[in-house]
Amino acid sequence: MPHRTGAPDRSPERLVRDYADLVLRVCYTYLRTTADAEDVCQDTLLKLICREEPFNGPDHERAWVIRVASNACKNLLRSRGAHPEVGLSSAPEPEAAPEPDEAALARRDERVLEAVMALPLPQREAVYLHYYEGYPTREVARIVGATDDAVRQRLSRARARLRDDLKGDYDDFPA
Repeated sequence: MPHRTGAPDRSPERLVRDYADLVLRVCYTYLRTTADAEDVCQDTLLKLICREEPFNGPDHERAWVIRVASNACKNLLRSRGAHPEVGLSSAPEPEAAPEPDEAALARRDERVLEAVMALPLPQREAVYLHYYEGYPTREVARIVGATDDAVRQRLSRARARLRDDLKGDYDDFPA
């Protein structure tokens, strides 16, 4: 298929390369299982590849991908009727053993991830999109279908809960 000059690159290779990791992380945030996250990731990428309607730009494309992935995850959770839980110990191990100082940082990061994953879904998705993906609260609100005030409230409650849950975990590290 010839590529038009000036048109955005809609090749499946580019779309998968640009969005597979993002979609997988979004899906894992909701579903907490690698297998389910991979299934929804595959479905989301297929929808993206098959979409014929053009996007208004890269930001619109990225937001669409996140919205489709999060909605697919919510639908899967709703269809199950329950939120399955998987321990973080089942997550794949890093390839190389960390250095002693890195090991302490890795344990701390694991504890933070565990605390974030224990948050209620609305707070967890706000934290993920705002802090991990870097979206401003107004964009998070648009993506999750909430008001900006609601997203700020979710972030505030999440920070308060994380502060309580992680109290003392950072005493050994410089500020």
